[in-house]
Amino acid sequence: MTLMFICAALGTSILNLDTLVAQEDASKLSVTQLGSDKHASEFLISIADQVPLHIHKHHTEIIYILDGTGDMTINDKVVKIKKGDYIRVPENTQHGVTVTSSNPLKVLSVQTPQYKGLDKHLVE
Repeated sequence: MTLMFICAALGTSILNLDTLVAQEDASKLSVTQLGSDKHASEFLISIADQVPLHIHKHHTEIIYILDGTGDMTINDKVVKIKKGDYIRVPENTQHGVTVTSSNPLKVLSVQTPQYKGLDKHLVE
């Protein structure tokens, strides 16, 4: 029984994230939804420049850095992030990132519960 057949039978997905998201325009943010149900939503995000400081009032965000480097602001602290880093951002936590690598920052973002795009609030 092949892995693809097993995944199809179980309703799961296997994707190679290294082959997804080709950054065509260095000025853009690219978001690819990988999956979603009532429990969580998963996204592959490519960030060329920055994501402004914001909060999610009703979501926890889990971020895994797949490629690139950046300076991530979490509340009042700035931390260096790089490939392999895992970041858990609880709800109501200010966070944003500025890319420091020449290539885009590529991240796997998991929002829980299901994220429908309405819970991103910019911090002034």
